[in-house]
Amino acid sequence: MNKKLLLISNSTNAGEAYLGWPREAIRSFVKSNNIHKVLFIPYAGVGITYDEYTSKVNSVFTELGCSIYGIHNEIDPVKAVNEAEAIAVGGGNTFHLVYMLHKLKIMDAIKNMALKGTPYMGWSAGSNVACPSLKTTNDMPIIEPESFNCTGLIPFQINPHYLDANPEGHGGETREQRIEEFMQVNKDIYVVGLREATYLLVEGNSISLYGKRPMRIFKYEQTAYEIQAGENIDFLLK
Repeated sequence: MNKKLLLISNSTNAGEAYLGWPREAIRSFVKSNNIHKVLFIPYAGVGITYDEYTSKVNSVFTELGCSIYGIHNEIDPVKAVNEAEAIAVGGGNTFHLVYMLHKLKIMDAIKNMALKGTPYMGWSAGSNVACPSLKTTNDMPIIEPESFNCTGLIPFQINPHYLDANPEGHGGETREQRIEEFMQVNKDIYVVGLREATYLLVEGNSISLYGKRPMRIFKYEQTAYEIQAGENIDFLLK
């Protein structure tokens, strides 16, 4: 299996430029895979037009040596995915993204091409859709997709923007408690709490964590634990 996946927790850290902190990771991914042109999927964008979103991403990627074109301007979305040199899926609302991927019949097309080796990049919601389902997104269900099923390019779930904090005076569940609820009814799957300013790189049957923060691993009837960048995490792909 020749998967090449760059799965980023978040696009922007507070006070930084858009796609500022992961820029070097994207540059390296683009260069190592000899990418010149990227099909961008902007459907997680809500409150911004798809043209605006595509232009915003393109302004970053042109600095990295490649160009972006939006799938929303393609006459045949499935054909566009099948012919793409590389695919990037932006962040935003995961429910809206998944709704559109199913509506346009490109969820399976993305999966099939990524499994054949087409490089795939995603951040936030774009990382969520690499999972088996959208069930560990943080987003509000503003629209009902045909299915919660996603590409399953990885066999575990990601919770992007993972936070340990429980703000003072907040009476709701913590992020960890929400993930524990998920595991009560999804007992056979790992969940990765992917903190901001970290990302996962998948190359074939190998996966690595990068960034300055550890990620948190959740599994039913196991005590959650931390994994640091550099540790072997290939078990997540089995």
